Amino acid sequence: MSAKGSRLACILGCAGAALSREEAAFFRDVKPWGFILFARNAEDPDQVRRLTDALRETVGREDAPILIDQEGGRVQRLRPPHWRKYPPGRAYGQLAGNDPLLKREITRLGARLIAHDLAALGINVDCVPVLDVPDPSGHEIIGDRAYGQTPEEVASLGRAAAEGLIAGGVLPVVKHMPGHGRAMADSHMELPVVEASWEELDARDFAPFKALSDMPMAMSAHVIYTAIDPKRPGTTSKKVHRRAIRGAIGFDGLVMTDDLSMKALSGDFTDRARDSLAAGCDVVLHCNGDMDEMKAVVEGCGPLKGKAARRAEAALARIPRHSEPLDVEEAVARFEAALRISA
Repeated sequence: MSAKGSRLACILGCAGAALSREEAAFFRDVKPWGFILFARNAEDPDQVRRLTDALRETVGREDAPILIDQEGGRVQRLRPPHWRKYPPGRAYGQLAGNDPLLKREITRLGARLIAHDLAALGINVDCVPVLDVPDPSGHEIIGDRAYGQTPEEVASLGRAAAEGLIAGGVLPVVKHMPGHGRAMADSHMELPVVEASWEELDARDFAPFKALSDMPMAMSAHVIYTAIDPKRPGTTSKKVHRRAIRGAIGFDGLVMTDDLSMKALSGDFTDRARDSLAAGCDVVLHCNGDMDEMKAVVEGCGPLKGKAARRAEAALARIPRHSEPLDVEEAVARFEAALRISA
């Protein structure tokens, strides 16, 4: 389908460091709501800035969201030598002195510095914080990306990270709702099945998301929760959206899918997109820049409208007009000193 003249309910990637003619024409035609960047799209700061400008030009919107996964640790798309290296979430939870105020301060500061890096490139959304509470027996796909071992630690430091991003003019995306920490498999490669009871999920997995239910955006989990829906993963399950995400968690922000190209999902890309939106996601996310896959995703999407459009507008309205002042040199020195002391 063509959605010319309207915003399509999807976020798409591109293949390289600059748009091809085919990509530019495709984006002008379908007008996705936003875009996402990966390491393949980032060579140096000037090049990334040209790319974000070019992406926004194709859809004619200066505020079009451009996303990235810049957590730190294993999941950091912008890396040295052009960008600062950041630690994984676990490092903040293990700061020396076991001082909760210090942990919050440095977590917020790290996110504020990341926001400073991203805003300079025209990137206005970071897929952070990870609010998954890791299970000791779970798959390492979450592992050190988690801020702590308890819902309370994850919620506290997750909020600090979100606040640091917003202060720097970048929207946070809480993930992976309603919780990926118990998963025994990597959803990039296969479909995880979580067999915990509703009561266990509600007390542990949902808790950080409840505490941050005021956040503007969330990413869904490609995980089956047998206590809620034994047949469909959260992303494509109406029951998970209705009972857990919009119900128990009480989230009323914009929900995007995790990447539709992950192997946890089955079916063709048109069905994946259509099923995700029908279940309750507001927009779908496709990351790898494969043109044939993107065309199939677009066939399963409609224009962003109704509650989804209102949530999208409300999310973008959370970006402050002016970033919180930051003395970068002082902030970097303080940040590195806190991490060095804890090493």
